[in-house]
Amino acid sequence: MRANKNFLLKLIEEIPESQIEEVIDFILFLKHKQDKKLLSDLVSASESSIDFWNNDIDDEVWNNV
Repeated sequence: MRANKNFLLKLIEEIPESQIEEVIDFILFLKHKQDKKLLSDLVSASESSIDFWNNDIDDEVWNNV
């Protein structure tokens, strides 16, 4: 993995100054895509948890406690 990062850094050092902003935009896009995936996974996990607890039997039991 470290070799890939070193290669990426080498490529970044070699690109023209005029393309640096485009590289930054692309990296931010990838980061946003990853964050969006994590959020989607979190939402899916919480939905399955809600499905487990949200049922008529448990509601009736807790209503009578």
